[in-house]
Amino acid sequence: MTGPLPVPSPSGARIAGDRYQWLVAWQACLTVLRDADTGATNPAVSVGVEVDDAGNVDDVVTRRRRPPHSYKQVKYAVDSRSPVNGGYLTAASRTGGPSILQKIATAFRQITRGGDPAELAIITNRAPDPADPLISGRDARTRLLLPRASQGGPGSARGKARAAWARAAGLTETELLELLAVLDFDLARDRMHLEETVKLTIFAAGLRSDDLALAAGADWVAEQVVAGRRDLDLDAIQHAVSSRALRAGPARTIVSIATLSPDRLAGQAAYALDWVDRFDGPDAYAKRHPKAPATWQQLQADIEDIPNRLGAASHVAITGSLRLAPAFTVGAALRMVTGTDIAVMQRGTPWPSDAPYTTPIAPTSTEYHIGQGADLAIVIEVATAITADVQTFLKDQHIPAARLVVLRPPGGPRDNAIAGPEQACALAVGLRDAARLAARGHSRVHLFLAAPMGLALLLGHRWNRVALTTVYEDLSALGYEVAFTVSA
Repeated sequence: MTGPLPVPSPSGARIAGDRYQWLVAWQACLTVLRDADTGATNPAVSVGVEVDDAGNVDDVVTRRRRPPHSYKQVKYAVDSRSPVNGGYLTAASRTGGPSILQKIATAFRQITRGGDPAELAIITNRAPDPADPLISGRDARTRLLLPRASQGGPGSARGKARAAWARAAGLTETELLELLAVLDFDLARDRMHLEETVKLTIFAAGLRSDDLALAAGADWVAEQVVAGRRDLDLDAIQHAVSSRALRAGPARTIVSIATLSPDRLAGQAAYALDWVDRFDGPDAYAKRHPKAPATWQQLQADIEDIPNRLGAASHVAITGSLRLAPAFTVGAALRMVTGTDIAVMQRGTPWPSDAPYTTPIAPTSTEYHIGQGADLAIVIEVATAITADVQTFLKDQHIPAARLVVLRPPGGPRDNAIAGPEQACALAVGLRDAARLAARGHSRVHLFLAAPMGLALLLGHRWNRVALTTVYEDLSALGYEVAFTVSA
């Protein structure tokens, strides 16, 4: 175990801050690359790094074919002594110059004076101050301080803070709210979290997403800045990708589906479903089913609408947070027979549906007599054993199943049963084929899953010519619940 590190020197802190900024800039470059490859309607066309024409939000500027352009101010701290609050934002600089908020306000006026819209962000590893009247109202989904920052009268804590911020920024309160309507407070983004987010963007851009590839991209940005090249266009970015052998596959259209926690790539998605507030539970671990009045049927309708939102896109990246039943159903909505290729990040590794394999992995099969009807129940038992729980559920709930078939990988269920995407695709095909064989003579299948999320997605993607399938979600101690019905 690594012990504590010494306090960084001033030069070490400066290097760490630069590296943080280069990662933000490389992520913007990846957006330019992916937009060009996927035919975005208003693509990002270049990235400016510490440019001269962006006022005080010039650290990373993403220019699109037409406004809004995106302006990011990057603030790195070596420790957590100063959270983001009114004091931090409105304090004069160390040299007595304008505050952070005043600089951003001045830049906002400059950027929008011609009437064009703009997107602004402050990106920092500093944490939000939960005691600050305005920062504490930050919306976790949008990272904006509105609508809460606009609430409360002049005598309220928010009203007093609003007035203080406006005075410090040299704005009226109305102008301040106009700024806060577009100012993204991207806070508590520590370096590890930033690297994970950039890797997701790398994955969607069709590049290698390993640590060496991540470092290569950030290094390239640093090299351009040192060489005095502050405007990075598509040709330069493509050359960087080619010369460093970073290409791994096709760029992908992003579909974001968040049911457990907000998705960091939702803003880049062609289609985004945000069901975080519509799932019951205080945290991501406890969210297992929709909270009334939301229903599984509504979520299924949203999922089934995904193909209608993608146009001609045939390479799709699934991002977000999904349990197994929704993951399977998303895969089924984008089934392989439609010519769509999907991919998901599974524990930091891309799992594409077209990963090459030699032969399908045939699962082992165990059958149990149920004798309660004409349907078939199937358990996909890959990550952990759930057969006993499912047997109890089938009997207690009088599920009309004649028999239960349990399908397992050859080595039995365990949390590392699948080594990578090739094995995942091979096992998905083997499981699908075994399910087809078992379902002969049955008009309905009741499906229970205990598998990596990526496998559930890839299995749904290949789930055809089986039978009408009822997919159940695991409610932990509460048993199972019907989630979706998938035609197959």
